[in-house]
Amino acid sequence: MAASGNGPLTGVRVVELAGIGPGPFAAMLLADLGADVVRVDRPGGPGLAIDPDHDIANRNKRSVVVDLKAEHGPATVLDLVERADVLLEGYRPGVAERLGVGPDTCLARNPRLVYGRMTGWGQEGPLAHTAGHDIGYIAVTGALGMTGPADGPPYPPANLLGDYAGGSLYLVIGVLAALQHARSTGIGQIVDAAIVDGTAHLTAMIHGMLAAGGWQDRRGANLLDGGAPFYGTYETADGGHMAVGALEPRFYAEFTRLLGLEETAPARDDLARWGELRTAIADRFRQRTRAEWTAVFEDSDACVAPVLSLREAPGHPHLAARGTFIEHAGLVQPAPAPRFSATPGSVRRPPARPGADTAEVARDWDVRGLETPQEGP
Repeated sequence: MAASGNGPLTGVRVVELAGIGPGPFAAMLLADLGADVVRVDRPGGPGLAIDPDHDIANRNKRSVVVDLKAEHGPATVLDLVERADVLLEGYRPGVAERLGVGPDTCLARNPRLVYGRMTGWGQEGPLAHTAGHDIGYIAVTGALGMTGPADGPPYPPANLLGDYAGGSLYLVIGVLAALQHARSTGIGQIVDAAIVDGTAHLTAMIHGMLAAGGWQDRRGANLLDGGAPFYGTYETADGGHMAVGALEPRFYAEFTRLLGLEETAPARDDLARWGELRTAIADRFRQRTRAEWTAVFEDSDACVAPVLSLREAPGHPHLAARGTFIEHAGLVQPAPAPRFSATPGSVRRPPARPGADTAEVARDWDVRGLETPQEGP
């Protein structure tokens, strides 16, 4: 099987120093786009309680096991680095340097290398050396404070907003930009992707609205945070929920018509009556099941959709028609995104088991040291 398969990044070689969360996901994105990603796993694995066969973030990759604390471990990784275009690591600041694979060492070995660093707090700053998780990173950026109802606490949106949106996606953007620069100039560089930076960047539009007086700095009081009765979720008769996003007047008109409130709904522009309008909408939604309301709003411009669970989502007719989810190696999973007309990405390999591809990578990358047993100190 060809190592890089297809996709716009075919021919790009990536070394991923194994970690958890946003680093592996960023490497998966590059692999989905065709890059040859070699994951350097540590002996004993990453310590996650998940069967490697089900760790979708490791699909389309190959794995080798290297003990960076062993005598020849760093040298083996540097042999990979010499042949790579990109390295990704997600250690705390200074750890890669102590292990002998820091950016200075790697760039001395390969001046064209793009060295991507994924952390929560960044490489510098008062909190750079402290532990953290997604919820703390999005908390200090103001993003978490926008979630949840006005009369309740903020709620964490899993780890999608910080780890993956503010972290992985910004690391990939930075790596691809630096890769373009390296190929144009022959000069590699370090990409410092901090989740706090990326998440703060995601709030740019909200900060603009705040400065213009179009956003109140509190939960549940604004157009897009559930404050508006025509942008939020409502419970149905069977305990399900419908998501409503009828922002524009013409879409709102279609929404109230299909909901049966066209003649009786309070004026949406009268903020003093938003509570009354919300109650009227909620009362109507509670009269039918989620499936019934889905049928009512199907193929309309009312901007209403059923709130589906993770297991239900792949069966949604639109997502099924587009192939938004696929099944590969027995695992239902999201398909690669975005889509390319000339160089489509694909799922070519199942999640890599630690060390399973050592001989193959040693041959393809011509790093024979990978096959030499390593002994710890």
